[in-house]
Amino acid sequence: MTINTVRRAGFSLAAAAALISVTACSGPDGSAKSPGADGGREAGGAVNTQAVAALRLVQKETGDADSAKVEGTTVMGSSMSMEQSGVLAWTDGITGELEITYTGGTMGDALKQAGGDGTMQARYLKDEYYANMGEAFAANVGGKHWIRYGYADLAELAGASGEVMKEQMRNSTPQQGVNALLASGDVKEVGQEDVRGVATTHYSGTVDVAELTAESSSLDATQLAAFKKQLEQLGITTETVDIWVDKDNLLVKKTERGETKTGELNSTVFYSDYGTDVAVEKPAAGDTVDFKDILKQQGSTAGAS
Repeated sequence: MTINTVRRAGFSLAAAAALISVTACSGPDGSAKSPGADGGREAGGAVNTQAVAALRLVQKETGDADSAKVEGTTVMGSSMSMEQSGVLAWTDGITGELEITYTGGTMGDALKQAGGDGTMQARYLKDEYYANMGEAFAANVGGKHWIRYGYADLAELAGASGEVMKEQMRNSTPQQGVNALLASGDVKEVGQEDVRGVATTHYSGTVDVAELTAESSSLDATQLAAFKKQLEQLGITTETVDIWVDKDNLLVKKTERGETKTGELNSTVFYSDYGTDVAVEKPAAGDTVDFKDILKQQGSTAGAS
């Protein structure tokens, strides 16, 4: 395996997995207005005020819970199929640990061709992310297993896509899925359902980026423009979000289905043990290589692909 292969597998796979895993566990950002603003609309244009009021509570309670255990699956067209599980906290940016396993897709195939077994460990801190790429990677970078990604570096070196990743990694929290519902303009209560033995209320809504307007959304013009830009940069044209909420107004399950530039996005995440302890340590410096140094070995100072 050449160092160029290491670069492609190391940067592209780990960086993409970091972004997709965290956003799958949270959801596209869209800061909602204060309670009482227009929200989901029923058939005929009537505002579904009960659903909107309920989602405001979910937004607050889930945000205030600070941390949770997460478990989920994500499929993005033919390029990626993966599972992720671990713990995340969101008191000050996203911190936590996830185990990410590629179960299919071209990116999973590339990781295995590069000598990996399809599984990587991820650690998230406020301003950086670390990926353990395994023994095959370490054999090509002086025995170091971890790659470090500074979010500011991603924004600088990867241009617009890096800026999106930086904002997603710093700002994504589980209640953002609720915000996406509030942006949809057609959120509705589906009914009462059991999720893994927990009694929940199911809500659903669909976002069509091309049709989002300030009149149909619960976001003001500035917030809506930022939300649409974020979805467009992620390649999402339409997205259906479903959430299941328990009696304490906490998310129990979230699904997202959408169309992207690379194919269909399908994500399911389960949440449990809110308030769980999350303690994340940086990997040892002697076992870590900065992705910028890998790029320098390629004679590159621009974004990676």
